[in-house]
Formats: sequence, C-alpha cells, structure tokens
Amino acid sequence: MSPLAQRQAQLMDWINHSTPFLCQQLHMVYGDASFRRYFRFTFDERTIIAVDAPPTFEDSEKFALVAESFAANGLRVPDILAADHTLGFYCLNDFGDEQLAHQLNDHSCHQLYPKALALLPKVQQCTATSQATLPAYDHKLFTREFEIFTQWLLDVHLGYRLTPEQHAMLNDTFNVLADNFFEQPKVGVHRDFHSRNLMMLQNDEIGVIDFQDAVIGPITYDAVSLLRDCYRCWPDEWVSNWLAAFQQQFYPQYPLAKFTRWFDLTGMQRHIKASGIFARLHHRDGKSDYLDDIPRTLGYLVDIGKQYSELEAFARFVEQEILPSVLALADSAKGKVVSLAGSKR
Repeated sequence: MSPLAQRQAQLMDWINHSTPFLCQQLHMVYGDASFRRYFRFTFDERTIIAVDAPPTFEDSEKFALVAESFAANGLRVPDILAADHTLGFYCLNDFGDEQLAHQLNDHSCHQLYPKALALLPKVQQCTATSQATLPAYDHKLFTREFEIFTQWLLDVHLGYRLTPEQHAMLNDTFNVLADNFFEQPKVGVHRDFHSRNLMMLQNDEIGVIDFQDAVIGPITYDAVSLLRDCYRCWPDEWVSNWLAAFQQQFYPQYPLAKFTRWFDLTGMQRHIKASGIFARLHHRDGKSDYLDDIPRTLGYLVDIGKQYSELEAFARFVEQEILPSVLALADSAKGKVVSLAGSKR
C-alpha cells in the first residue's frame, strides 16, 4: 500500500473510531498546491469534508485557530466538526464545490469582485488568534519567497545561469519590491485570497477557505491576489476600476496613486513567488498542471513592470529571456508527449 493510501486508510479509521461520524467510503474531492488532501463522505444524510493535513508539512491547529478568529469577525468559514491535530486529520462542514471561479464571466465579474473585496476589511481585522498574534510577513519570509523564483524557476526548471549583471538587476528589483512591501500599513492577510479559495454558498454568501497561512502583512496583498489571480486575467481597465472603488470605499485616507503603486508592486512580488512555486510543484511534488499557469504569471511581471521605470530592466529580462525559455520548454515537452503517443501505434 502506498503512503498516500495508508494515510487515507488511517483517516477513515480515525473517523470511524474517534469522531461522532461513521464513514463507509471516502471520495477524493481535490488536492491543492499544499500537501493537504480533501475527501467527502456521507453520514446521516449529510455530506462532510474530511481533510488529511500531514503534520510534518501542515499546521492544522493554526487552521482551527484562524478559523475561529475569522468567524468571530463575521466571515463565513467551515465549521470544524472534529479534529486531531497530532495526526493532522479534521472534519469540516461541506461548503460544496461551487467556487467563485466557476461563476466568473465577463458580466458577473463586475458584481462578484466588489462583493469579494468587501470581505477584506474583516480579514484585515484578524491579526491574532486566541492563542497568539499572527506571524509577521517579515523580511526573512519575503527573501525566501524571492529565492523560490531564482532556485526553482530559473535554476531547476530552466537551467538558466545568471550573469553578474543579471544578479545585480535582480537584487535591485528585490530592493524596490521590498521597500514597497514594507512601507504599507500592516493588516491581517489571508495570503491566498483568490477565486478558487472563495466558495459560493446559499443566499449568495461567499465562504472563505484555505486560510491556514494567514499572516500580518501589507494592506494590498489580498486584493492583488484576487484581482490579479494567477489563474485568470481581466482587462487592466476593469482591474483599475475595481481597485479604485475598493480604495474609495474602504481606504480613502490613502491617495489612489500611492495605493495603486502598493497594489501593483505587491502583485509583482506575489507573481515572482508564484512562478517559482509552480515550478517547484512540478519538480518536487509531481503536480505538473501548474506549469500551464507560469506563462500567465510571468505575463503580469512584464505588463506591470514596464509601467515603472525602476522595474523596466526586470520586465525586459522576463520578457526576453525567461518567458521565451518557459514557452520553448513547454513546447518541447508537448512534442515529446506527442512523439511517445505516436510510438505506441
């Protein structure tokens, strides 16, 4: 039996012997970019979500504490029905399968995005749990995330060797983005607030999930996670309008130009990190579907970087060196798949 199958069997045994529920069969719902896996089972004519969050990699106790804090601030989050944090198992009420992402189109987005953005002041009030203050999104974490890009995307995925001049340019980029990141007001940050982590519930409510990595960080972080989603692009004019309305409604004390710069450069930091994470998911974790999201994520870096003189060199580097290499590697991989499929005939 594989390790994953063993964990699933242990999860089912835990449900049947250590919770109020009985489970005859677990149905895989999805696995995400973390090490967590989600299953659904039926008990007493209701469906329940069972979560396998291996304690070596995941902190299920923090998930529970953040859930408590979010709920106390008026956010809809899953109820924790049973949990064993030592084992890394817990059961949640079922929010269903209808993500915000599924309902977005060129018409609905103009209602759904403002509605989702209106949740952020509640998220931002959550700077502590009942046990402790949330960890800070500090320079150490910021640096580590930037290095994910250079290590996993440039080095491991592309085998790209930087020149001394390129090293200097990346260091300059890092400093510009860090200055922007840490000058912003600090608030509670979900840290993965995007359309796949927002669930459409009954009565048109929006439920929030996957908040276990919450920190205290920059005020625009979650807004840019949502509006410049790694999985979906929208016209720049629409994004600007949504952002301006959000700023005017909730943060009029900050000039729109400053708020927009905070937003744009925080988005660049996030997309630098995300492109590296997508490469890492492929090479380290065997989750290759995320490779398809790298070109879109790099495209943001090109488009936004060109709008700021201090980031133009980085934008050109991505546009002329990294993005073509990513696309060429993807084409090469597709060619190999076609060739292998043809050889079976």
